Amino acid sequence: MAVNDRALLPDRVNEFLNYLINVKGCGTLTVESYARDLRLFFTFLLDNKCAQERTETITPRDLRKIDDVFLETITVRDIYDFLTYCGTARGNNPTTRRRKSSALRGFFKYVCDKMHYIDSNPTLSLELAGGKQKLPRYLTLEQSEALLQAVEGENAARDYCILTLFLNCGLRLAELCALNLSDIDLENRTMRVTGKGNKQRMLYLNDACVDAILAYLQVRPHDGLQGDARSALFVSRLHKRIGRQTVQLMVYHYLEKIGLDGQHYSVHKLRHTAATLLYQHANVDPLVLKEMLGHENLATTQIYTHVDNKQVRDAIEHNPLNKKR
Repeated sequence: MAVNDRALLPDRVNEFLNYLINVKGCGTLTVESYARDLRLFFTFLLDNKCAQERTETITPRDLRKIDDVFLETITVRDIYDFLTYCGTARGNNPTTRRRKSSALRGFFKYVCDKMHYIDSNPTLSLELAGGKQKLPRYLTLEQSEALLQAVEGENAARDYCILTLFLNCGLRLAELCALNLSDIDLENRTMRVTGKGNKQRMLYLNDACVDAILAYLQVRPHDGLQGDARSALFVSRLHKRIGRQTVQLMVYHYLEKIGLDGQHYSVHKLRHTAATLLYQHANVDPLVLKEMLGHENLATTQIYTHVDNKQVRDAIEHNPLNKKR
């Protein structure tokens, strides 16, 4: 969200967004997403429910007239009308509508239950269909090995190192791009990772990671680096800190080489892959995965620890009562 858009939001919304940043430690993308959802919600209310014919783009408007008195008049029916509008007029799927309801719940919990600016929280009785949770898409062990073997070209050492860290450590894209040389401690085989909300965690580097980093450091550019590229671990061909789009295009290139293009695989799916392979092949405890992935809640981690049909079959086959006739 642009700065001028943020300036036109209600005071209480900006206060809530600052709370998310400074107290809750939420990341920039999360805060921007909440800001967009809340701006849309209040624009919807002021435009008399947006008359259903409004399209995806809504012209930013001055919402600063919305005060505590206005907030007190909002009902759960208004919220249901808004979510219905998002589904019918904007084509938002259930997952997107649940995200918008999460933004509204967080905002009204803040203004009502935490700060007591208003007396009633209209989201307390808000109900939404749970929806069917999709299992994450991930690469098999064989596909992961094929992806690494597909690496070639002038940036082979760098690309191989990036893929190795994704597949072994389960990094987020932003976390990988933010890595600095000072974050790597090869002597102690550790890597400091800065995750969402600037929260840091230490990850262990296995042999594959150490070897890949050492090989890359031998060819990493040193001269002509621009800006903070001097401190960055991964550098682009333009001698800048490597960007998200560069990494995404690189991953898509190698996915295409092994025939996985067009199958909804992405950079983030490599994170799914790391967690899933550790769970399926190394029997890693979900609590350990939670720490490795930098999740706040175990419930977030549990989607990575799904089991496949073979595991279910093997579990039933090993039931001690299986031999009883």
